[in-house]
Amino acid sequence: MSSLPTGKHAGSGAASNEPAVAETTYAERVRTLLYLGRIGSLSTHSTKLPGFPFGSVMPYGLDENGHPVFLISTMAMHTQNLLADPRSSLLVTQPDAGGDPLGAARVTLLGNVLSVPERDIAEARRLYLARYPNSKNWVDFKDFSFYHMDVVDVYYVGGFGVMGWLPAPEYYQAGPDPLADFGTEIIQHMNSDHPDALILLARAFAGIESHEAAMTSVDRLGFHLRLKSPDGPRGARIAFSKDVGSQAEARSVLIEMVAQARQRQS
Repeated sequence: MSSLPTGKHAGSGAASNEPAVAETTYAERVRTLLYLGRIGSLSTHSTKLPGFPFGSVMPYGLDENGHPVFLISTMAMHTQNLLADPRSSLLVTQPDAGGDPLGAARVTLLGNVLSVPERDIAEARRLYLARYPNSKNWVDFKDFSFYHMDVVDVYYVGGFGVMGWLPAPEYYQAGPDPLADFGTEIIQHMNSDHPDALILLARAFAGIESHEAAMTSVDRLGFHLRLKSPDGPRGARIAFSKDVGSQAEARSVLIEMVAQARQRQS
């Protein structure tokens, strides 16, 4: 199964005869997930028991091209495994998965983990220390070195019924969503301060009557709502009236959409 066509996916709360609601591509979602994540599970080929995978908890950074960067010790078992066979995978799950891990987003990167070239070590050091300031206490130890993964394939699961393989070139060409750093703040603000506005938006733009609504995700193209309707729990994808590139733009568009919804209701 390949990634979705750019920017298009059926909204979960829309009726079957409704037009598709704009959504970000798998590649954008993967890059955003990895950008927000901090720790993954690195699986290497065991040298002690050939043929068996060996899993390790692995903090990572990301360079500007999306290569995961690791700071690892030669004494670590996974390092010994990588020196014998660089083929590996990195599993990263949604940081705020809540109480349903199988409904959360996750991604598995497959690739070769190799030493960072000498010319790139300074940049790898800078980005890694930015993510993990405490690593300054061991980053210069002689047995620690920087490695990075050259991704050759990607498998993404966005929740129940949302999954597929993503070619490496698509992964590398994408970037994290511009709202990635502000999504949690936007969601908390809307859910805490404007729950009635979310009910209104669901009625006006998704055609769903509900007595309770909560925003569960937001990106440059729109947002998802979890609704409690007379027919039971529902989900809805609502597109922004235009693409947004910042927290301020998202706020402005939401205000405009709420005003439009109120006009429709009057």
